[in-house]
Amino acid sequence: MKQHPDLLDVRRLRLLHELSLRGTLAGVAEALHQSPSSVSQALTQLEREVGVPLLEKVGRRVRLTPAAEVLVEHTAVILQRLESAASDVAAQGDQASGTVRLAVFQSAASAFMPQMLTELAARHPRLRVTMSQREPEQALYETWMREFDLVIAEEYPGHTARAYPNLHRQPLTTDLLRLAVPPSGDPWDAITSIAAAAGVPWTMEPTGTASRRWAEQLCREAGFEPDVRFETDDLEAQIALIESGNAVAILPDLMRVRRKPQARMIDVDPRRRSVFTATRTAISTTPAIRACRKALASVVPRQILVP
Repeated sequence: MKQHPDLLDVRRLRLLHELSLRGTLAGVAEALHQSPSSVSQALTQLEREVGVPLLEKVGRRVRLTPAAEVLVEHTAVILQRLESAASDVAAQGDQASGTVRLAVFQSAASAFMPQMLTELAARHPRLRVTMSQREPEQALYETWMREFDLVIAEEYPGHTARAYPNLHRQPLTTDLLRLAVPPSGDPWDAITSIAAAAGVPWTMEPTGTASRRWAEQLCREAGFEPDVRFETDDLEAQIALIESGNAVAILPDLMRVRRKPQARMIDVDPRRRSVFTATRTAISTTPAIRACRKALASVVPRQILVP
């Protein structure tokens, strides 16, 4: 049967939608595991179907035409409805199955992911969970982009994580952030506050991360720019630098749940960091997502309290 010309191919529409988000054909191809040439051919076919130009060349890149922008707007609604339809069907059963792609930041991964995965394996043997470590800002974006299904993210005191449309957030827990100082020796013994750490080496996560911005702001409010000599997103490496007497750092209490570092912990801010989960609203009621959130709630206290 010949396809009616008014019925557009959803797969090609999705490619156009992805191009509007990622900006390049190569980016779309990489995200969807296709070749750039196949993406280009599919979009050319979509242009023939709609009968108007959808892309225009700007140097070596392509730009969406006004007609393409209109099509993308409708496609976003279509994709959300399709995901909602699949979610509604899945919700008719009570058995969690399939694969949940989970993104999580490092301290949360080490603090409670092992327990959560053990809990899920025992209660939902048909459910497959994959886990990737991501910075929360990146993970929220990638969850919105459908690259992950569920994210465990964080929000620092006084800073709000970016809100994406159609992401369903649920609080998980809170923890304190403290100044971690080598246990003894000079010049560490004299440090009793952030201000007293003005003249010592620091270790922090890379520039641009939420944790780095928050730690730098604490230092600036205390009147100094931190001497960041060691930059790493590996908090275990930061702890090793502290324990060996080479630096100080701001550490979340989550990093002390499984093992307390050999360090002196100093309170610096009474406000607590918020940890939450987020998923697309369209899949938030599926048995798989509900099972993951329930398992997390069973292994994570509402507040992390580490003496």
